[in-house]
Amino acid sequence: MLSCISSATVVGVCASLIEVEVDLSRGLFVFSVVGLPASSVSESRTRVKSALVNCGYGFPKGRVTVNLAPANIKKDGTAFDLPMALGIAAAQGLIPTEALDSTLVLGELSLDGRLRGVSGVMPIAAQAHRFGFNRLLVPSANLAEAAQVCSLHVEGAEHLAEVVEALNGGPSLNTEAPRPAIECPPPVSSDMLDIKGQKAARRAAEVAAAGGHNLLMSGPPGTGKTMIARRLPSIVPKLTRTEMIESSSIASVAGLLHEKHPLVRSRPFRSPHHSISDVALIGGGVRSRPGEVSLAHNGVLFLDELPEFKRAALESLRQPLEDGEVVVSRAQQSVRYPARFMLVASMNPCPCGFLGHPRRPCDCHPTALRSYRSKMSGPLMDRFDIQVNLKPVSPKRLREVPLGERSAEIRQRVVRARKIQTTRYSTMSISSNAAMSPKLVREYCRLDSEGGDLLCSALERLHLSARAHDRILKVARTIADLDGCAEIQTAHLGEAIQYRVLNTAALS
Repeated sequence: MLSCISSATVVGVCASLIEVEVDLSRGLFVFSVVGLPASSVSESRTRVKSALVNCGYGFPKGRVTVNLAPANIKKDGTAFDLPMALGIAAAQGLIPTEALDSTLVLGELSLDGRLRGVSGVMPIAAQAHRFGFNRLLVPSANLAEAAQVCSLHVEGAEHLAEVVEALNGGPSLNTEAPRPAIECPPPVSSDMLDIKGQKAARRAAEVAAAGGHNLLMSGPPGTGKTMIARRLPSIVPKLTRTEMIESSSIASVAGLLHEKHPLVRSRPFRSPHHSISDVALIGGGVRSRPGEVSLAHNGVLFLDELPEFKRAALESLRQPLEDGEVVVSRAQQSVRYPARFMLVASMNPCPCGFLGHPRRPCDCHPTALRSYRSKMSGPLMDRFDIQVNLKPVSPKRLREVPLGERSAEIRQRVVRARKIQTTRYSTMSISSNAAMSPKLVREYCRLDSEGGDLLCSALERLHLSARAHDRILKVARTIADLDGCAEIQTAHLGEAIQYRVLNTAALS
């Protein structure tokens, strides 16, 4: 007898429809799974057989063949356990085959028939309707996650026996309505008010948040570089509903979604250790999982002590920063992961950290200094839109009561600037100035004759590249948006150029 159950797998962050075909035939007992299964899928045979026997349904005595079609897509994970078990049950006549029409099934089985949650449910649920399904059947652990994005009927179960009974006309399975998407506010302790001095750096952080620009902060230890970076989430705009789904889908594939909080409601902030490998940073590996750059999609990727990272890992950032996505190519397939993030990095000016310090001398050997700076190539440095140098704060200033602005005040200006950009790019696939293409830069970053002369003079004097030319214009456009100006003025352009001068001076 033959039965067919619909399921799905995730390739990158996109769902692919998989048909689980079960054939029962006479002969010696063999339970085989074909269709390019990974080891985790092949191991499903033991779980499925034990679950069916321990639930009292028995197991066919002849040849059992399970085909996962199409066979050219590699299947990984444990989500095919439940479809296999239901396919065998349907082939045995234990459930009516029509009961699973227009139903997509996912779930991992325990040996006693209990259902465990699986990863990657959110991107599958988001695309299930496009596949033509009216119902999604998942473990109860994934019910809230699937209900957040699914426009079709979602049901969850705790046990294989519950599913079989429901398909035979028994009690209905659990359902759950989507929970409201309420953003988690940033911790009270993380406020820009805590930062004393560093007016230029705080302004640079505001401009970076307003336009989604990459930010590099250089300065001696203890000048507030990490402090400013960790307070960026308190001034960036809220996630839109579409961005929530995108970020949650990536977290779902990585297995990072919490059962009780199935939707990412605040912008991601990822801060990997400098010992991270290039695969962990970019993504890929044996099982092809999203890396830190994709987990930071729609948020902030903070690299503290930038020169301490492996050069190969840093250089691997160049393509994602330009394209907004990661393409992991392997012999069998290529996988794409979204990676449009705001790169924020901090660094010391030298190995000891005190080059240019007003009170402490630098004792670094020139060879050590060259080796330290060689970790960061020119092309990578060129991709930081805003580069700012921080000076030590005087002891007297440290003892003063904070006089800066609160994050809430800065965030209001940032949100206003982002609204201007959202309106400007409403018919396009971008939402911030940092994502402008060269064509859009020419359209929205026009300069008058005075501004053009100023920019040409700065490019020649500072020996800046064509990429820096466009990035200066993007930053100037953001500064103009913060001021509510339709045109880029000379003052806006001058400030944008200054963000290149500061770090150039620090590293010269």
